[in-house]
Amino acid sequence: MTKEEYDKDIKTLITWAKAYYVYDEPIASDEEYDLLARECLEFEKNNPDLVNPNSPNKRVGGIVLEGFSKANHLSRMWSQEDIFNTKELEDWIKRASKVGDNLEFFCQPKFDGVSLNLIYEDGILKQAITRGDGQIGEDVTQNAYTIQSIPLKIDEKSLIEIRGEVVIKKVDFESINKDRIKNNEVPFSNPRNASAGSLRQLDSNITAKRKLFFNVWGVGQNSLHFAKTSEMMKYIFSLGFIEAPMQTLVKSIDEIENIYTNMVNKRDDFPMLLDGMVIKIDDIQTQEDLGFTQKFPRWSCAYKFPALEKTTKLKDIILQVGRTGVITPVAVVEPVLIEGANIERATLHNFDEINRLDLKINDSVIIIRSGDVIPKITKVLSDRRTGDEKEILKPTLCPDCSSELLVEDIMIKCQNLDCPSRVVNSIIYFASKNCMNIDGLGDKIVEQLVREKKIFDILDLYSLKYEDLETLEGFREKKITNILNAIKNTKGSDLHRVINALGIEHIGEVASKQICFEFGLNIVDVTYEELIKLDGIGEQMANSILEFMRVNKDIVLKLFKIIEPIVVQKVEAEDNIFKNKIVVITGTMTKSRNEIKEILENLGAKISSSVSKKTDFVIYGEDAGSKYDKAIELKIKLLTEDEMNELIKN
Repeated sequence: MTKEEYDKDIKTLITWAKAYYVYDEPIASDEEYDLLARECLEFEKNNPDLVNPNSPNKRVGGIVLEGFSKANHLSRMWSQEDIFNTKELEDWIKRASKVGDNLEFFCQPKFDGVSLNLIYEDGILKQAITRGDGQIGEDVTQNAYTIQSIPLKIDEKSLIEIRGEVVIKKVDFESINKDRIKNNEVPFSNPRNASAGSLRQLDSNITAKRKLFFNVWGVGQNSLHFAKTSEMMKYIFSLGFIEAPMQTLVKSIDEIENIYTNMVNKRDDFPMLLDGMVIKIDDIQTQEDLGFTQKFPRWSCAYKFPALEKTTKLKDIILQVGRTGVITPVAVVEPVLIEGANIERATLHNFDEINRLDLKINDSVIIIRSGDVIPKITKVLSDRRTGDEKEILKPTLCPDCSSELLVEDIMIKCQNLDCPSRVVNSIIYFASKNCMNIDGLGDKIVEQLVREKKIFDILDLYSLKYEDLETLEGFREKKITNILNAIKNTKGSDLHRVINALGIEHIGEVASKQICFEFGLNIVDVTYEELIKLDGIGEQMANSILEFMRVNKDIVLKLFKIIEPIVVQKVEAEDNIFKNKIVVITGTMTKSRNEIKEILENLGAKISSSVSKKTDFVIYGEDAGSKYDKAIELKIKLLTEDEMNELIKN
């Protein structure tokens, strides 16, 4: 085979592969394709310097990684601001119109998948990175090579980031799940999870077998010279990327609404799942003038589709016991397919929700699910009742340990630390980094110790011996020694860490410190009147502590005897700008949130988890989110990490 013949055959293979993998319209048999691919592969083995960079043989997979390395995007991948109705669309356009009138808008279908950033240099695909936190993602280049709709080579020679969504077609999703069920594997819950799970396979052979699809929605860093997004995207598609249908340039709200309505009506006709429509201001200079908020581009938004509704029947209510003992009712419904997911359960939050809906067993109900949102019952079709419906009664005893339940407003909870449903999660929480920080005692190990009946509650951690662990699978001498030493090192911990580690409802780190400073070891006998006097301790928090100690006082006293916690005396901070101020910390900074919290608490600040009118400062970093927005709304003083450090320094 000559180089010219090889290149001609590669073009044929690319055409055949695209017809099969991308358009689902095969124009050659599998035997023909395999024969030609083997001939080209033989040429490539003998002539490694002449291999066509676009060769389909590069897409076969075969590399197995130990893990994914982190990689930086050349420019940040931003989230989209979500809008849900015409009023929110009008408000968004009104804000955007501050930089000029006569705006044009480029509308694109928003596919429900996993975002991927492709970096091309000198026309060659150099790297593929998942979105991650928008700045750093995972390098999945080997897996991206296997996706047929991603060109391995393009004609654009400048350094460019091309961004899009990796999705899976509905029919391929169903096929994958049939195979997984046949192989006794857990099926994917929806096509989005299948896409993410397939893209993040350490074995690229597995990714290659899944028909993943890449839909381009934009670019990152580039040196292209286009005045309009629509023109730039037309050029990107000319490089070999597949153009999604219904990408449209419009000039008014009415036109946007027409396109949106059309997409909603045709969403079931798309081969991949859609969850909305992306709207971008077409003029690139206007985009630059508008810039970005902390989270979103001001020139782009996602007009989300309404949640899909289906009718089904309520078969039963089961009770789930959470880590802190909170009882959550869960609806068991007749299976119904929504957006590719087989829904059999729905959240009900609490028993007030059941009363509000006037829900009964055997009721016909409307259930909704949108994207990754947990399925929810929105309406009871009471006119369909037949007389076979049954009342749903509030429980009085824990479904697992039969302890009497605490009823607190809309919350019902089991306070028993020895409750089987609480044991594993309460021990995991107790051992976690922000609590007792027992290094090496992770979720899986705790589950194993409980399963093997080596521990039954928190107290049993402190009676573990080497011989208890040496017979367990995966436990070697060094691992056993490290765990036992980590448990031993928790002895003599500050009292507030121990109290926080118990997972008392409503009592976090800040409240634990405050109460322990005030009452020390007498916390087990504290009264309602004493607690309610403390600043920031309300009726609900006080009752939660009292009920917890009533049920678990013996366990807590035994724990105190074993750990011998240190009662830290509160030291009055010198006068400074943060003393006695309520501070909220949000976003990602150079120091961990716990480090910043400790610095501020040492200055006498009170750290809060939520923003309110009483908040004095909000200290924010990257991806600050809703707390940042709430602070602006309430006109609360905002500080960056550098501004905070400067104030502390001065």
